[in-house]
Amino acid sequence: MSLFSPFQLREVVFRNRVGISPMCQYSCQDGFATDWHLVHLGSRAVGGAGMVMVEATAVSPEGRISPQDLGLWKDAHIEPLARVARFIQEQGAVAAIQIAHAGRKASAAAPWNGGQPVGIAEGGWSPVLAPSAIPFDEASQTPHALTVSEIEVLKAAFAAAARRALKAGFQVLELHAAHGYLLHSFLSPLSNQRTDAYGGSLENRMRLLLEIATEARQIWPESLPLWVRISASDWADGGWDVDQSVQLCRELKKRGVDLIDVSSGGAVPDAKIQTGPGYQVPFAEAIRQQAEIPTAAVGMITEAEQANAIIEQGQANLVLLGRESLRNPYWPLHAAHQLGVAQAWPPQYERGKPRIRQSV
Repeated sequence: MSLFSPFQLREVVFRNRVGISPMCQYSCQDGFATDWHLVHLGSRAVGGAGMVMVEATAVSPEGRISPQDLGLWKDAHIEPLARVARFIQEQGAVAAIQIAHAGRKASAAAPWNGGQPVGIAEGGWSPVLAPSAIPFDEASQTPHALTVSEIEVLKAAFAAAARRALKAGFQVLELHAAHGYLLHSFLSPLSNQRTDAYGGSLENRMRLLLEIATEARQIWPESLPLWVRISASDWADGGWDVDQSVQLCRELKKRGVDLIDVSSGGAVPDAKIQTGPGYQVPFAEAIRQQAEIPTAAVGMITEAEQANAIIEQGQANLVLLGRESLRNPYWPLHAAHQLGVAQAWPPQYERGKPRIRQSV
């Protein structure tokens, strides 16, 4: 098993074990994918990745992080995304999409505009939604605590978005339950202080994600993989942690989830995160071993040898690149060259392909 060995989940075969993480581009109007998404995501598929995942795609207008986020809350959103999915697959990569709800971190400006909460005059909205009426930070809105009937509406929105993702031709569906967004905020005791069936005990805090995953698995064909992205740790005392993550992932596996995309953080603004090369890989390894479910590792993975070692040592089944792929869309092709692995280049680019030096 190595970085450029194929990997199969259900009936989907990934040509290698390098994937592109979902990364918000804040480049939409009314949730519609644009030429930017086609070129941005398409170039990563051309660059040799085994899987390319579309950024967090909101299941409802109020589920967007910013007014410029992608959406799948109406049928008109399907075809622009279908164009992206088709192109990704034409280049030999697996087309994946992440569906999400931003929860109490919604209605914010794009990062290059400061990332702070925006009001209605700036295209924002109110209220934002959460399990409990606890704002993310001092600058944020106090969210509306969802009622049980509103939770049912939310679940229906995720189900509808999953159906649209299928119609758009995506092969992998990922549920976003990380980074302090709505599903993660139900998991973490730092943001969930409910006293009903959706709060309190670990069983109750997991309930919403497990219900959404169960319904998504019923919608998503048996032949196609279902993933969940989680934050394995809040990096804060009294918060969500690895032990709870392992228990959650065992339950997700029972409900037909095929892989856990393992990130961390995002629940609270004052988390003390110990960063460094591959700093989140041990979380992926722990979940893979203890929950006995495939995982994807993320976080400051930048070098070919580093990525290859993660796969060879069995720490994760896939390596997903984020910022490194922004710096170099063709990272997989260059990594294969550095590792001495023959990897097919697009015929249009063959003239620029470096030669693999043969040892004498």
